[in-house]
Amino acid sequence: MISFRRFRNTDPPALAEVWNESHPSRSAYPIRTPALLDRWVFSKPYFDPDGLIVATDDADGGKILGYALAGFGPNEALSALDYTNGVICSVAVRPGSRRQAIARDLVQKIEGYLTARGATTLRAGPRWPNCPFGFGLYGGTSCPGFLASDPGADPFFKSLGYEPADTTLVFHKKLEAPIAIADGRFGMLRKKYETQVLRAASVPTWWHECVWGMLEPVEFRMVDKQANNAPAARAVVWELEGYGWRWGFPSAGILDIQVRADLRRQGLAKLMLAQVLRFLQDQFFGICEVHAPAERPELVGLCKSATLEQVDVGTTYLKRVPR
Repeated sequence: MISFRRFRNTDPPALAEVWNESHPSRSAYPIRTPALLDRWVFSKPYFDPDGLIVATDDADGGKILGYALAGFGPNEALSALDYTNGVICSVAVRPGSRRQAIARDLVQKIEGYLTARGATTLRAGPRWPNCPFGFGLYGGTSCPGFLASDPGADPFFKSLGYEPADTTLVFHKKLEAPIAIADGRFGMLRKKYETQVLRAASVPTWWHECVWGMLEPVEFRMVDKQANNAPAARAVVWELEGYGWRWGFPSAGILDIQVRADLRRQGLAKLMLAQVLRFLQDQFFGICEVHAPAERPELVGLCKSATLEQVDVGTTYLKRVPR
């Protein structure tokens, strides 16, 4: 008989086993120690044991067969939780138990948890900023929703009444060959702007701090040498240590690329991206990953113009709660 219960403090080793058995694709990496779950899930200030439901086999001594993890997105100011916005962040079932409708039952129970606490919209697939859990463990550089490289996610959530909403394109740049990104504007830009590499400044909001946790990213900052080093553009980069195990190369991800509004469309982002890639290559990284939300065509175009290759696509799914 299959039973369902809330998370217990003794569960992490078994949850790590379920994760490793259920995530063989490029979208996630093996959890070699349950301490990773503590870092990226249990240490969050809003983690609720009721929001992590596990399925157990009573006939096998309560062996954990699967789980569903959910939380809530932030308010517009990124300063607190918005309990009307429920997010299903992860659903996993051991491969040998997938024909028992366990995943479906887990989702129904986690939906009950979310709606009982006020959710009026249900999302499946964490994507910034609606990503209470998932960053650091699934998706790579950031949270792109559920990836196409997990082929079961799309038909599963559609069968439960969820509709595709936002999409995120995942781009890779392999760094074993010389970086050859040319643009006629680069010469003039190099004369005026200088790129600095420094430890990223303090995170801008409470939500950034919650999601990024103990992350220590590096910031690439482009400054105007002719205007007292006024900031012109920036990019935040972090080492994708766990994903490097899965992909076979030391890897890094660019979390954010921003250019000052009055300086856009002048080639600054492209130049900065080229410099970031060369820096990573010099540091012996083999892959750089960038996520580009489909609703940001300028970022999609930047990735393509910089010869990055699209390797995956993430999707989030929406379901309205009947009133």
